[in-house]
Amino acid sequence: MPKLIALLLSLLLIAPHKTEIPDSKLAGDVRAKVWPKLQKELKDKGFKTYNSVYIRIIKDISMLEVWVQSGKKYELFKSYDVCTYSGGLGTKTRDGDGKSPEGFYTIEPKQLNPVSNYYLAINVGYPNKVEQLKGYTGNAIMVHGHCASIGCYAMTDARIEEIYTLVYQAFAAGQQKIRVDIFPFRMEEARFKFYAAYKQDAFWRTLKPGYDLFEKRQVPVEYHIKGKDYAF
Repeated sequence: MPKLIALLLSLLLIAPHKTEIPDSKLAGDVRAKVWPKLQKELKDKGFKTYNSVYIRIIKDISMLEVWVQSGKKYELFKSYDVCTYSGGLGTKTRDGDGKSPEGFYTIEPKQLNPVSNYYLAINVGYPNKVEQLKGYTGNAIMVHGHCASIGCYAMTDARIEEIYTLVYQAFAAGQQKIRVDIFPFRMEEARFKFYAAYKQDAFWRTLKPGYDLFEKRQVPVEYHIKGKDYAF
C-alpha cells in the first residue's frame, strides 16, 4: 500500500497543470453564439483542427489579423477593422501619452478580462521586456470592445466577440502563449519613405527583422534583447 500511495503521489506531481482561463457568463454566452459560426468558417477555409493562433496589428490601415496554425505554418484566417486607436503612428513610451504601443508582445490566459468595462478585453502585455529596459511606463493596454480608446486598440463589440473567442479557444486547446505583434505599417521600404516625416525610422527599423521573418517563414518569431533593442 505505501508503494501504491507513493506511485500515485509521483503521478500527481508530474501530471500536466491545466491553466485556468478567466471566464464569465457573458464570455460563455458569446462563445455559444459565435464559436459554431467560427468553426464553420475555419472548416470552409481548410483548417482541419483548431490549435495555435497568432495576432498581428497593422496601425496605419487599422487592421487586426488573426492567423491560425495549419501544419507547420500559420495561415491568415480573418482580418478585422480596428474601430479606433489613439495617438497615431509611433509607439507608446509613458503613462498618459495617449499613444498605442508598437512592438512584440505575448498574451497568456491570465491576460483575458471577461468582465471588462469595455465589454471583453485582452491585455496585450505592454510594457514588454524591451520597453521595461527603456523605462517606458503605462499598463493595461488592451484589445477591447465598445469602440473607444485611450492607448488601446478598440474594436466593435461584434468584432471583439470573435477575436476574444478565437483567443479563448486557442488557450482551451492547449496553447500556452499567443504572440501579438503590432507594427506601424507593413514594413516595406516604400512605407518607410512615406512616413519619414514621423522621424521614427531608427525604432521602426528594429521591428522590421521580426516582420520580415514572419513574412518569410509564416511562423511567429521569438526575439531576444541586444542592448535595449529587439534582436532576432
